[in-house]
Amino acid sequence: MSLNREALKRIVARVVGEKLDGLADAESAPSWKEAAEGPRPLITEGDVMRARQEGRSLHIPPRAIVTPSAKDAIARYRIPVDEGERPRGVGAPEREIPSSAPKRAKVALGSDHGGYVLKEALKAFLETEAKIPCEDMGCFSSESVDYPDFAAKVARSVADGECCRGIIIDGAGIGSAMAANKIKGVRAAHCSNVVEARNAREHNDANVLTLGARVIGEDMARAVTAVFLKTDFGGGRHKRRVDKISSLER
Repeated sequence: MSLNREALKRIVARVVGEKLDGLADAESAPSWKEAAEGPRPLITEGDVMRARQEGRSLHIPPRAIVTPSAKDAIARYRIPVDEGERPRGVGAPEREIPSSAPKRAKVALGSDHGGYVLKEALKAFLETEAKIPCEDMGCFSSESVDYPDFAAKVARSVADGECCRGIIIDGAGIGSAMAANKIKGVRAAHCSNVVEARNAREHNDANVLTLGARVIGEDMARAVTAVFLKTDFGGGRHKRRVDKISSLER
């Protein structure tokens, strides 16, 4: 059987990837039959970490080779896995809000002038794409305002049970977190990536998310928001620690 140049390049590239990822056993080496069928997909630790960062499940297609380090990362970070053929038309998973999200409960939104544009973008994302109703606490233009006023409005709506979660956006996201955390019953977390957002919910039962419009783009803000809303509190040992946080409130 003769192999064309492109087929050989794919085989070499895959073998090199296996070596670099620590997989060098003879069982996974490409066979002539495999070359005729096309190269088998390779799932590496890098693929697992990208899925973790993006807050999505890891798709493992048929015939895929999963490297040992990838298997270790899947187990270590408890990455959900879906196998088989990927259905056509699957979009970016970080923009989807799974069923564990608060579908019919309102999310409070607030911002200062620096976060106004991103607030409007996230409101459209939540209400139009994710079908989650929002309560907009302001501000309502790019005219200069004071962020503690709007952070307090969002935080109080969550603490009083009017909204299930809150999202506050200012220039850096830090001042709003400080202001919101002054409200009893609020655990506000400033997050810049999906790893922090998942940890804030799973470990800390955060109920308010703060974002910095000057330090996070719209796409990442969508991903962080989706992960924050879809992730459930882990309970267990984390509940004991969250209870200790609550006991510090005056």
